[in-house]
Amino acid sequence: MNPAGPEIETVSAETGAPAPVFILVAPQLGENIGACARVMGNFAIPDLRLVAPRDGWPNPAAQTMAAGSPVLERAAVFDTLDEAVADCQVLYATTARPRGMVKPVLTGREAMARARTHIGSGERVGVLFGAEKSGLPNEAVTRATAILTLPVDPGFASLNLAMACGVIAHEWRAGDPVPAPFETLPDRASAAEMEGLYGHLQDELDRAGFFYPPEKTPLMMQNLINIFARGGLTEQEVRTLRGVIKALTIGRGKARVVRKD
Repeated sequence: MNPAGPEIETVSAETGAPAPVFILVAPQLGENIGACARVMGNFAIPDLRLVAPRDGWPNPAAQTMAAGSPVLERAAVFDTLDEAVADCQVLYATTARPRGMVKPVLTGREAMARARTHIGSGERVGVLFGAEKSGLPNEAVTRATAILTLPVDPGFASLNLAMACGVIAHEWRAGDPVPAPFETLPDRASAAEMEGLYGHLQDELDRAGFFYPPEKTPLMMQNLINIFARGGLTEQEVRTLRGVIKALTIGRGKARVVRKD
């Protein structure tokens, strides 16, 4: 019952980088398996392994919840946990319950940071998730390198299986640069450009009689400069603001009228 074998691809087609393996031990509902595959696809974690799913495999309910995630199509099914983790050098067991075992206990963020180091050195890292009703059995936790737990409310600690996968998937991907669809911020305005804005603003406010009494001009300008300095304005934003100042003082398309009296 292992059509893909342990050599299934663990490199994301989207990021081109290795990622941890997510292993669901005796999952019960196909809907949860599909939701796990969906969130893994969202965060570019390609390798999903199922150990003895209760309702058999394939499962139509999983297909529906996966929403077309390619992770589900590549999912490998194993009869035993030993087969599923045979190629893993490092295992993290997700649990919110004390197990009476002497093991390192890590948060999701700590575990995924360590996982990056292990994967970077060529090791394969697996994250074990237990069944919906009872979580991981002790024998699975025993095999783990460390326990991975989340800062949940002790009085209501049980997470939905897909939610748990989503949190860990996020912690894994959080170490990556900003996703490609978002452009990096444009260059900030230079000090000289900002000084030009301040000078322009002060000149026009002075003409409008804003500074009163005159001796308070330095303090009032200091307050205004602080407002703009906190914003981290870009070059384009400075040009826009100077255009606004100009429009407010002379009107669009109008020349300044200089009074002679």
